[in-house]
Amino acid sequence: MHRVSKGLLCCLVGLTGCASVAEERPAHHTENGFRNLYIEQIDKGPIGFVKAKYFSDEVFADHESEASRMQVADVDYQTLLMPPEKPQVTWLGHSTFLIQYKGVNILTDPMLTNRASPISFAGPKRLVPKPIGFEHLPKIDFVVISHNHYDHLDKDSINTLGNEPRYLVPLKVDEWFADQDVELAQVQAFDWWDRIEVGDVEFVATPSQHWSARGLFDRYETLWAAWYIRIADFELWFGGDTGYNDIQFKEVGERWPTIDLGLIPIGAYAPRWFMKMQHVDPDDALLVHKDIGAKKSIGMHWGTFELSAEPMFEPEQRVRAFEKEGLTKPGEFVTLAIGETVLIEP
Repeated sequence: MHRVSKGLLCCLVGLTGCASVAEERPAHHTENGFRNLYIEQIDKGPIGFVKAKYFSDEVFADHESEASRMQVADVDYQTLLMPPEKPQVTWLGHSTFLIQYKGVNILTDPMLTNRASPISFAGPKRLVPKPIGFEHLPKIDFVVISHNHYDHLDKDSINTLGNEPRYLVPLKVDEWFADQDVELAQVQAFDWWDRIEVGDVEFVATPSQHWSARGLFDRYETLWAAWYIRIADFELWFGGDTGYNDIQFKEVGERWPTIDLGLIPIGAYAPRWFMKMQHVDPDDALLVHKDIGAKKSIGMHWGTFELSAEPMFEPEQRVRAFEKEGLTKPGEFVTLAIGETVLIEP
């Protein structure tokens, strides 16, 4: 059965009976776009990053020289094509996961090209080999997008996936798809807390603390989101890209107190004065993990592109230290090798 919340129907088909919803503008909506609820507007963008990196006293680690030590697993293609009966999750680098269970295949923020940039010859480049090509992926049923930044919404990846998957995106991001080789009937836009259920699969867009832009003059025009996903008896939460506050993630944990797996960003956090409001560091990621009440979490958003100042392996090292410091139980919060597949106990 296919059920869509009232707010989502308004966004998708513009029903005239939804006028009262538009009049009662949600707190995170503005006249021209969207805003975060618990911080001031994030005004630090690419230009500010360039100034911080090249014209300040900040020391930026050389990720390119470290990248040769990044572990890339040999993908077992047969396992991806014929997964076992338990939930199976494969990290494909950065924020891209292949989630498989009960015959359903889901990709998060697919980014399997060489640059997170609007141009092919400049901008953050992939520092480690792609673990898999599109031709080796199983049939993808759903793609969830957290926001429209280039390292999360990649034009070449989307156009390669084409019309086969169903795309679930935050509000206004569907307008970007109108210029791609994707039929708009395959794309659905969600406000925070909008929900859809397709057969035994449920998706809910949940709040996150971030921002959006594809260019210099479109900041905050499209929404950003994290995602609660349920496949039968398996529940997970995909954090996308986010800073931390002590309200919104607790709301997720209160709504769904039995989340099996959290996919939580742990990288691109330094310098903190520049990144704190928009990107969690590992300590904040641990707070997110505890707030949502996940039985197990996997760290993402690290080890693939050079986006920030911290050493490439620092996020992983800090996550591994949680267990030694008694902050987590064995296996509760882990990192994977790029291309590694793990089974999850629902």
